Amino acid sequence: MATKSFKLLCLENPLLDIQGVGDHAMLEKYGLKLNDTLLAEPHQMGLYDDLIQNRNAKLIPGGAAQNTARGAQYMLPPDSVWYIGCVGDDEYAKILREKCKEEGLHVEYRVDPATPTGKCGVIITDHHRTMCTHLAAANEYKLEHLLEPRVWSMVEATSVGFYVGGYHLTVCPPAAMALAKHAAETNKVFMLSLSAGFIPQFFKDPLAEILPYCDFVFGNENEAKTWAESQGHPSDISMQECAKLMAKLPKVNTKRPRVVIVTQGTDPTIVAVAEAGKEEVELKEYAVPVIDKNLINDTNGAGDAFAGGFCAGVVQGDPLEDCIKKGQWLARLSLQELGPA
Repeated sequence: MATKSFKLLCLENPLLDIQGVGDHAMLEKYGLKLNDTLLAEPHQMGLYDDLIQNRNAKLIPGGAAQNTARGAQYMLPPDSVWYIGCVGDDEYAKILREKCKEEGLHVEYRVDPATPTGKCGVIITDHHRTMCTHLAAANEYKLEHLLEPRVWSMVEATSVGFYVGGYHLTVCPPAAMALAKHAAETNKVFMLSLSAGFIPQFFKDPLAEILPYCDFVFGNENEAKTWAESQGHPSDISMQECAKLMAKLPKVNTKRPRVVIVTQGTDPTIVAVAEAGKEEVELKEYAVPVIDKNLINDTNGAGDAFAGGFCAGVVQGDPLEDCIKKGQWLARLSLQELGPA
């Protein structure tokens, strides 16, 4: 049978988001603070059933790059995007597959029968989100799965490029590097999200290894600043300078510029473009369209949605400015939904 040809592959850590409306008493019960994003400890493992049984929780495919993949597929023709990561052999994995299929996202999960599917409890209080994650099987992705002939043939048939979430640098850097090197060798697009401040802070080596292969790098102001500080730059460095510094890093595939995109919530999106042979880095700022606070339902996944819209633009061959606008449009839509829907 001929290998199906997709446009974009996303790789990271699949989770089932279990999202419910909570209150401060619930946060206190599980030792959580408002807006926390942390890994679950043993005393917090009851949160997931509590949300399902008592808080009418919604079950939504999650994990940052899976959100991005869903967002990109939402804006693209059928069979444009596929996604890989690791799940368990359980009901949660079945739910993930079903919901992704409903949305037109093709998944090729590695299955670890010894470990449950990862999940993220999301407590929504007003416009705030508090997230408690049990990674479980999401932590068990292996390079061997990517290199299986059937899967790797799909990688080779992916025509535009690849998006890797930075969280995957904590799981299986060799898989991310395999995609990065393939992209450079074949002049496909390689995109990376910094994902969280602790990635540049505590996973400096795998990040430093993969950045030379990146055509697009996404981060928010905290992630960009943390990266700059990890490189020895002062803590009062501007976001514009952060973006320029990352854009000017050495690059393997010089046929493509490096584009660094720093989102700042409602403040302008900063974009730095560095092209081979040019000393000057082009710096632009794009205003974020104003959204009425009354329309904001939940900020969960807005950054993932921005990346999804941007990726859709890349797949369609749009100019950079249009990619930014598509990212902002999808992020705005995401803000009006519960979770990264």
